[in-house]
Amino acid sequence: MSQFFQIHPENPQARLIKQAVEIIRNGGVVVYPTDSSYAVGCHIGDKSAVERIRRLRQLDDKHNFTLVCSDLSQLGLFAKVDTGAFRLLKAHTPGPYTFILNATREVPRMLMHPKRRTIGLRVPSHPIAMALLEQLGEPLMSVSLIMPGDAEPLSDPYEMRQVLEHHVDLIIDGGFGGLEASTVINLSGDEPEVIRVGCGDPAPFAAQA
Repeated sequence: MSQFFQIHPENPQARLIKQAVEIIRNGGVVVYPTDSSYAVGCHIGDKSAVERIRRLRQLDDKHNFTLVCSDLSQLGLFAKVDTGAFRLLKAHTPGPYTFILNATREVPRMLMHPKRRTIGLRVPSHPIAMALLEQLGEPLMSVSLIMPGDAEPLSDPYEMRQVLEHHVDLIIDGGFGGLEASTVINLSGDEPEVIRVGCGDPAPFAAQA
C-alpha cells in the first residue's frame, strides 16, 4: 500500500520532502509532479526499483530513462556537453524539455540506451521536483507517468492512488498535473533533432537544425 503526501505545489513542506527523500533512498518508487506532467522515479542506480518501473510502464530495455537533475552542473556529470549544446541547455533549462545526450561513465549501464550509449536528462522548474532534488543531492531516475495503453500521462492524484497504490511506495499529490509530457530534443548528434513534441516549444531547436 503506497503512502500519499499532499504537498503544496508552490511552498513544499520541508518535513514531507524529507520523508519523501527517505523513501527514495530506501529503494522506493515515487510518483511526483514536474513542470510538464507527473513522473515516476527512483534512486539512481537502484536496480530493483528500476525493474519495478519497467514492469509498471511495460518498458523494454531500449527505452531511454531520464535523469532529472537539479541544475546544469549536475547534468554535466552525467552527459558530454559541447559548447553548442551547452548554449542550448543554458537557454532552455530549467523547463519542460528532456535532452538526449551522450552519457559519461557516471551513468549506470542499465539506464543507458544499450546501443547508442545515450541518456535523457532534464532540469525541471516545478517547486516540488526541485525541492526533492535539492534534498536528495543527486538526480532522480524517472519516466513520464504514462500507463500502458494510454496516450496521455495520468494527471489526477486521486486516480493515481486508485491505479497505483499497490505498485509504488509514495504518491505525491501536488495538484492536477499537465496532460503533456516534456518535449524531447536529441543533442547527441551533429544537429538538434526534435524527437517528441510535448509541452515545451520545439521551435527554437527546429531553427537550429
